[in-house]
Amino acid sequence: MRFGLLGTGPWALATHGPALAAHKDVELTGVWGRRSEAARHAAQELGTRAYDDVDALLTDCDAVAIALPPDVQAPLAVRAARAGCHLLLDKPVATEPEAARQVTEAVAETGVASVVFFTLRFSEPTAAWIDEQAAAGGWLTGRADWLSPVFGGADSPYTASPWRRERGALWDVGPHALSVLLPVLGDVPEPELLRAGRGVGDTVHMILRHAEGASSVCTLSHSMPPAAAGVAAEVRGAAGTSTLPERDESPVDAFARAVDALTESARTGRAHACDVRFAQRVTEILASAEAALHR
Repeated sequence: MRFGLLGTGPWALATHGPALAAHKDVELTGVWGRRSEAARHAAQELGTRAYDDVDALLTDCDAVAIALPPDVQAPLAVRAARAGCHLLLDKPVATEPEAARQVTEAVAETGVASVVFFTLRFSEPTAAWIDEQAAAGGWLTGRADWLSPVFGGADSPYTASPWRRERGALWDVGPHALSVLLPVLGDVPEPELLRAGRGVGDTVHMILRHAEGASSVCTLSHSMPPAAAGVAAEVRGAAGTSTLPERDESPVDAFARAVDALTESARTGRAHACDVRFAQRVTEILASAEAALHR
């Protein structure tokens, strides 16, 4: 499958680009970025061609992988779908529900395949754990904590990210937490009723009520000192307690599985569980949480 990469930032160069360049079933056709100089640098690093015109790249591709801020990503995803390109997007697909809905509608109208890269859903052993707990059922409560040191003193390439500075952990790592809880505990049918509160820095706490009556809590932060950082999730029910295992592979390997998932969805016509419809739901829930912070 001929892929175009949209984006030239740290995440594109560390994860999307290397995974695409190394994948046996991918031809990395080219790279486009909002800055031509950065696109040329990325193309040189990845052994491909830089494009100044995004529409020219879309014309030359079967699929695109987008590694751009969410509110830049969403309109480009619509544009790519209308050009006939399958979509491998990043989370969150957008920070505005209407923008997410427009992506979903474009996919439905054009019939292209879509996969959104929620890292834990494509990493092992976390992906297998999520599937196992969803199949087991009977869970009554859960929690998911993503405590990052990006703004807490870590030496991170994402510390200077303008959109992360503006929107905070709720939008950057909130999708990860929901990608674990929603498949296991069910949808949040009335997101307008969820509760949210602020902690130190950009820390946000959420309380969710799920479709079958289960409840969950999330703590999301980029403001933890490095010594306090960590990712944890668990569910509790009649079978006892089950805890999310630690990831033991790189995001590049996980992204390669997302490429496989998109290829399979395009081949079979079957929607993937992490498609744009799921990503739209995540955006809707997080938008409700953001609204709750201002009530």
